[in-house]
Amino acid sequence: MFAPFSRFLALLLMFSGCLGWAAPAPAPGRPNILFILVDDLGWGDLGVFHQNRRAREGKPAIQTPALDRMAAEGIQLCRHYAGSPVCAPSRASLFSGVHQGHARVVRDNTFDMPLEDALTLPAMLKKAGYATALIGKWGIGGGTECGGNPGESTAFPDKRGFDYFFGHLDHIGAHRHYAADDPADRRSQTGTNVIWDMHENITKSCTNSYSTDLFTARAKKWIVDHRKKSRGQPFFLALTFTAPHSALEVPTQAYPAGGGLNGGLQWLGKKGELINTANGVRNSYVYPRYASQKWPEGAKKHASMIARIDDAVGDLLKLLSDLKIDKNTIVVFTSDNGPHNEGSFIGPTQDPNFFESYGPFDGIKRDTWEAGIRVPAIVRWPAAIPSGRVSHAPSQFHDWMATFAEAGGMPVPAKTDGVSILPTLTGKGKQKPGILYVEYNVKGKTPNYKNFLPEHRNVSRLQQQIIYAGRYKGVRQNIRSHEDPFQIYDIEKDPKESRNLAETPEGRKYGDYFRNRVLQVRRIYDYDNSVRGCLAGRPYDSVPVPPLEKGGEIGGKLAFRLLSSKACPWVPKPEAVRGYENLAVTETSGCLVPDGISRQPFCGEWKGFLSVPETGVYTFFLETDSNEGSKSFVRLHDMQLVDADFHYKPGDRADSSSAVGTTECSPETGKKGVPLAKGAHPVSIGYVHGAGASKAGLKLMWSRDGGAPEEIPASCFSMSAK
Repeated sequence: MFAPFSRFLALLLMFSGCLGWAAPAPAPGRPNILFILVDDLGWGDLGVFHQNRRAREGKPAIQTPALDRMAAEGIQLCRHYAGSPVCAPSRASLFSGVHQGHARVVRDNTFDMPLEDALTLPAMLKKAGYATALIGKWGIGGGTECGGNPGESTAFPDKRGFDYFFGHLDHIGAHRHYAADDPADRRSQTGTNVIWDMHENITKSCTNSYSTDLFTARAKKWIVDHRKKSRGQPFFLALTFTAPHSALEVPTQAYPAGGGLNGGLQWLGKKGELINTANGVRNSYVYPRYASQKWPEGAKKHASMIARIDDAVGDLLKLLSDLKIDKNTIVVFTSDNGPHNEGSFIGPTQDPNFFESYGPFDGIKRDTWEAGIRVPAIVRWPAAIPSGRVSHAPSQFHDWMATFAEAGGMPVPAKTDGVSILPTLTGKGKQKPGILYVEYNVKGKTPNYKNFLPEHRNVSRLQQQIIYAGRYKGVRQNIRSHEDPFQIYDIEKDPKESRNLAETPEGRKYGDYFRNRVLQVRRIYDYDNSVRGCLAGRPYDSVPVPPLEKGGEIGGKLAFRLLSSKACPWVPKPEAVRGYENLAVTETSGCLVPDGISRQPFCGEWKGFLSVPETGVYTFFLETDSNEGSKSFVRLHDMQLVDADFHYKPGDRADSSSAVGTTECSPETGKKGVPLAKGAHPVSIGYVHGAGASKAGLKLMWSRDGGAPEEIPASCFSMSAK
């Protein structure tokens, strides 16, 4: 049965080298990556996106000259979307490389819950030889909400791929911009806004250090030190500022002159004076260009917080230039969600209306209207990105994992829901469409702002869901049932979301498509915590995933592609392999036991259709051979079905639990199956065969409605004739 396939694979392994992962990184080698993430900055808060137009119209405006210059030297991503309309799940999607329909722990408002122990963005880059650091806010580390420490946090940054961490472990500490806390605020269980230098609590040394200044100075110090001791090693630095999130607090003094290696913010390292602006009066310096305006106090402080970020970005870019590494450093600047309207223990409440922080859209933080999730994004990389580019191509946070993998010449992990946006950034090659998806549940309503459309004001949020298909957006709020209709908008023509197309012929087509599609790209949330419970159930969780209209023409077979004649540290995403469409395809038996095909390392993919005989709740099981490095990753439609990749022990039985790698969880975690409707479902099975004595082998099994596992028969598989 397997002889033809065995000979085919042997020939391919003999005559092929690595068939290619991503395109090689541009000279002079793998790029450094500086990812700057700010907190609650709206799409409309930056000059180049919206504020410069307001200034031309004579309206109050925020100036961001350094970020405007960065945009002129790189590319503006005008349709970039956060992972969620609130910070913790948005950050989880960024660092895990998956959208919120596949987040295993951090969905909705699960602040300080532990990011799953899977292949994260920093872990991927670390495996590829990068030095990795996180400076700023984490907020997805586990342990105690609004507190925690390295000992009890099962997802402390150094356990999720970062070599170095400096900043706030918990999210409440990151809501203040000085280390001194409000004694009356009991949410912080430590009594201070704890700042960790790896596992050391250095909060007492940070009393007068303003957050943006502290993190910028430490980032500069880390880059300089890395350059001195590891000159040839690329780095990934995630600089996650806590501004302009409330409280609305400002620095102690003007930004130090100069910038770069010898000017600007500097790390002094003295107790009580860690940085060169750790003196003067806390929360006192409003930028002069705003202090003289007849504006509300909150507007002056909000503008000054953004001005400080702008100065910091200019300082960092000058440092890269001084070190002569700016040409081959990817610098990304973006925000975790839309603008906020919050106050805090000190100072005024932010009003996003004053500067139109939401830009030309409706919505704010926690909304699924455009301004709640569309965020400003600027990318600078002189070695590869031409200056002055502006893109309206859609992308989302989980695309960065695939993008950085390709930029560094690494295989894109099968685990990520994203696609590389290098073609968009560089203008070279054809951009593949990605999956843009959000699900989020929160109490409250869209604010009753006069700039918002009347039909958007006071809309109840609750269960919300968004999915895009090119220019079209499907959105629904306060979902009670999967039958609730989507509102359909043409975002290119109607970014304000003023004309619901749901009752038009075009809208009805997309409404039906979106209702099926949202079930095919996500998994049921399957995490439970003994203290905080299960936090992200959906009204559509029990709806069976719909099949395609038909399966393959050739029964009992799956198509096989050899992706590489080398093993890989993770299962590669098949369609991201260079030249995937042109790789030779051979028929293989659907029972997936290719006994004797090879003892040599390789990566491959089986692809076709799985025929589900009856509607029910299915659990899937998978076993690889026992060679070190053997692993597999399975998708059904675009949902993650079986993860036998990161931390998988070859030869063990993995299952379709969507809670693989979760920590701090109750025994109830990981018990839910996959509801599937009868019919043909597209399947992709990625496989890495490691070196060793065992021959390549892979078994895929299933059970229905809690029954005993049994091997999936070949008759349930089919492949296309093309």
